[in-house]
Amino acid sequence: MFAAEDAGRYTPGVKESGWKIVSTEHHFANAHVVVVTDQVQTPSRSDPRSWTIAHRKAAVVIAPMTHDGMIVLIRQERIPIREAIWEMPSGQIDNRSANQSEIKQVALRELREEAGYELAKDGELIGLGHYFSSPGFTDERGYFFLARSVRPCEEGPAREEGESILDCREFTVEEIRRMIAENEIRDANTLSVLARLWARDLLPAES
Repeated sequence: MFAAEDAGRYTPGVKESGWKIVSTEHHFANAHVVVVTDQVQTPSRSDPRSWTIAHRKAAVVIAPMTHDGMIVLIRQERIPIREAIWEMPSGQIDNRSANQSEIKQVALRELREEAGYELAKDGELIGLGHYFSSPGFTDERGYFFLARSVRPCEEGPAREEGESILDCREFTVEEIRRMIAENEIRDANTLSVLARLWARDLLPAES
């Protein structure tokens, strides 16, 4: 189950055993982020703690792997850091109550739109759990997927107007390792999903 735990996350009250939101002050909201300050009782402290939180939609992070074990990355301009960086394809899940099937469809859509790839006939989309991108600041979580095997779409990518994707390339595992070691890959989503792939022994052996 991917998203049931996300339901009602903005409603004051008891969230998990021992956690309770006493009050919420709203500061800002748009289609992508809601900024609040919560007074929260935690399992270890009965006195409420004040914490400013950026609520964000959950996201999918897709690791595309070709039939011969190449990893597909995109190079995208990121305005907050004023840089273009190499990343795995990713995107937000607009439906906060999305079930597992819907989340998988979002992952396949982002793979097509951002990278211009799709599952091959013998391909599969493997769920790898989730992670929290910056838990001291936001409740945003990313759901990891391995898309194996993938192939380029005949029609190419269908990128949204607001995206600035400059390049899309296939890399060997050896190249990925070098890029991490030399700080060429420094996107948290990408580093995290690669760590999950290595931990689960899902990357091809290096030559």
